[in-house]
Amino acid sequence: MLEQAELDALGESLSLPAEVRFDADRMANVSPRVSGVIDRIFAGEGDTVEYGDRLALISSRDLATLKAQWVTAETRKSLAAQALERAEGLWSKKITSEATVQAARAEHEAAKAESEAAETELHAVGIDHAALEKIATAEDGNNANAYLTAPLSGTVIRRAVTLGGTVTAGDSSAEALFTIVDDSVLWVDIAVYKQDISRVRIGAPVALKSDDDDIITQSTVAFVLPVIDEASRTATARVIVDNRDKALTPGQFVIADLSVGNAREVLRVPQSAVQLVEGRSSVFVPVDGGFAPRPVMIGTTAGGYIEIRTGLEEGDLFVSDGAFTLKAQLEKDAFGDGHGH
Repeated sequence: MLEQAELDALGESLSLPAEVRFDADRMANVSPRVSGVIDRIFAGEGDTVEYGDRLALISSRDLATLKAQWVTAETRKSLAAQALERAEGLWSKKITSEATVQAARAEHEAAKAESEAAETELHAVGIDHAALEKIATAEDGNNANAYLTAPLSGTVIRRAVTLGGTVTAGDSSAEALFTIVDDSVLWVDIAVYKQDISRVRIGAPVALKSDDDDIITQSTVAFVLPVIDEASRTATARVIVDNRDKALTPGQFVIADLSVGNAREVLRVPQSAVQLVEGRSSVFVPVDGGFAPRPVMIGTTAGGYIEIRTGLEEGDLFVSDGAFTLKAQLEKDAFGDGHGH
């Protein structure tokens, strides 16, 4: 991939321990809204699910009761509306008394309130308006069916339910039936020692490295939590990482190489763009027919970036991703496709 060389801020390098975590906004614990018995299971640990996919079917006597109460309330409301209409018609003809109309109106209002309360209880357990319309015509037994569905797209990492098991709604002591995570975006929490907190700035470049000092991915500091842990005496700087390539795994420990302190503006390129070619630090630049290494003088390295002091000018095109592959190809060609001479 080609990029243009640009001036940007680069400070001193600071290496700190960090832990990869799930993004709490992309994690869901799925618990039942109604009590009942698990009748079917549609997803297990390791399965990928989409938003709205069915996870399990609960056979719930409580749900069936709530639906029956709503149907009864709807019937009462309909009958009360008819009675009110009839009473108002008779009143307009002076055949009945005003007290009778007022009594019919009060009965209608009470029936409406009862129906609305029953509908609210159904909404609270996940029954939407479209499902309400199907209750009266549902086949025998279907009104006891409650489906657990995925509230987000992701991977099921934990399932704590078995066929025939009893589940209870509103039990705060019970574990979630399913845990789903979306690991396409992750958090990386960096432990910043007390004496370094003032040096870490939001937006600072960060390179996340393995124990072998290989760069896994790069990002920037999103924010620094304004709390110091009493036990470790460290604060947390959080990095938000695009993990669609699955380069990182939650629970993994990495080294965070930050650019800290008073940053100065320099010509910088990603560290991976600089390769050692014939003993000289070089970047690959486009030439007629391909790419060629250009020797450069390097300076400060921090946050996954490296300062270029000479050999590259602002606006020059260079290979930012794939330089190592070009170097390997160059060495292969130089040695006759791997055969020594």
